[in-house]
Amino acid sequence: MSLRTLGALAGLMAGLGLWLTFWTLYSRRPRLVSRIAPYLRERSSTSGLLRPVDIHSPFPVVESLLAPVMADIGNVLSRLGSSPSSIRRRLPQAGGGSLEQFRVEQVMCGVLGLAIGLAFALLAGVARGLSPVVGLLVVLLCGAAGALGRDYWLTRRVKRRQHSMLLELPAISEMLALAVSAGEDPAAALARAARTGRGVLSEELDRVIAETRAGSQLVTALEELLNRTTQPAVSRFVEAVATAVDRGTPLVEVLRAQAQDAREAARRERMELGGKKEVAMMAPVVFIVLPTTVLFALFPGLALLQVGL
Repeated sequence: MSLRTLGALAGLMAGLGLWLTFWTLYSRRPRLVSRIAPYLRERSSTSGLLRPVDIHSPFPVVESLLAPVMADIGNVLSRLGSSPSSIRRRLPQAGGGSLEQFRVEQVMCGVLGLAIGLAFALLAGVARGLSPVVGLLVVLLCGAAGALGRDYWLTRRVKRRQHSMLLELPAISEMLALAVSAGEDPAAALARAARTGRGVLSEELDRVIAETRAGSQLVTALEELLNRTTQPAVSRFVEAVATAVDRGTPLVEVLRAQAQDAREAARRERMELGGKKEVAMMAPVVFIVLPTTVLFALFPGLALLQVGL
């Protein structure tokens, strides 16, 4: 590959990095409209058909061009395995977001994969004489990998967030049990736990308290929290609190039992993870350490045999 090609690729990557940095800094700057909007009632001064499109990516021109065909792109991505129902179910579990924003991010990841595949195919064609059919297949596979990689990243984010909620559950349960045993009602105990704790579960409880203060019932807000978790222990904890609030049943012993069950579940999970890591640690021992040891043991004998011959 010539120096001109390397210089062009380096300049392209540098320009792309500078553009992303400039767009990030510019988007974070607060504007006058965003600062005064919470204090004013916004009224539409034009037709809904002329409403500006919300921009969710650092490439507004590309997003505006893709907006008319976004439904068709969504159908193609659904056939690849990223269905809208699955995305709507996982987005609240991952911390929030909209389907449209996720589709835009998924399309941008696919475009980035296509660009990487095209660059690789061009370099391979110049250096090794890659056939156009194989190059086109590589480009399409890279684009599909980029789109599906965003979906896989969402799944990983859901798993990490739900695991964090499970780890925070014992401390939150004990804190609620202490607050309720001290004489506070469940709503005040939840507010105290959300205010004191730091983590994913505390953020979810803070959201429950915010919905309650906005006019929703506490039981309804807790039932909505059930849709944002996949951990059975967290679901049992939320159901116990909702039942206690709805029927007035004793809550202290239930919360302490929930904390103990959560600790036992975390301990079992760590034991299972330790067993899996133990098996994985055998791979370098069997394939690296053991052959090296055998080689060191046999090499002197082989060397003596060669000298004797």
